[in-house]
Amino acid sequence: MTIRVLIADDQPLVRAGLRTLLGTDAGIDVIGEAATGATAIAESARLVPDVVVMDIRMPGTDGIHATAQVVRQAAAPRVLVLTTYDTDEYVFDALAAGASGFLVKDARPEDLIDGVRVVAAGDALLAPSVTRRLIRLFAEGAERPRDLRLDTLTARERDVLVLVARGMSNAEIGIELHVSGNTVKTHIAHLLTKLGLRDRVHAVIFAYESGLLRD
Repeated sequence: MTIRVLIADDQPLVRAGLRTLLGTDAGIDVIGEAATGATAIAESARLVPDVVVMDIRMPGTDGIHATAQVVRQAAAPRVLVLTTYDTDEYVFDALAAGASGFLVKDARPEDLIDGVRVVAAGDALLAPSVTRRLIRLFAEGAERPRDLRLDTLTARERDVLVLVARGMSNAEIGIELHVSGNTVKTHIAHLLTKLGLRDRVHAVIFAYESGLLRD
């Protein structure tokens, strides 16, 4: 199945380069472009893409606010943030707004293609560097009360959530817990539903905010 992509970036040359790059993959179809956050919101509603590749710094409505509105649309696409600015503020704001992935523009071309595929599949692109930032952020922050939603999880689902929060892939979690990759995916799907979370990125944030990593 072809992945339909909308590119949102205020620089025409960047949009052209991204269109050319993504066009090298037969399974990806770039269906539109937007030069502002407001246009990205409108075009997303009109074109209904599977993935929006979103820049952060754009005139008017920026990529953070555009992401927050795009993910609330009826047929909400996944958002992969692609930016020049790899700062804590942008990373956390993008994830909190509902982005399913975060890449910097100096990433390898194949990383972008893989990233589009990952978020389109309903997973999340959370680089180890971002996981480390989350760990540092919550380790340095004030202690938060334990979230009672943790009590809805089975012991195995809690184990899986801890390993997800530590940045492990499904394959690595399967090896750690001696179960198959499909079993891990099932556990993740169940815990996301129980906790009311959008995807893996927000499961990681929840794990740190909820106090799970202190249990």
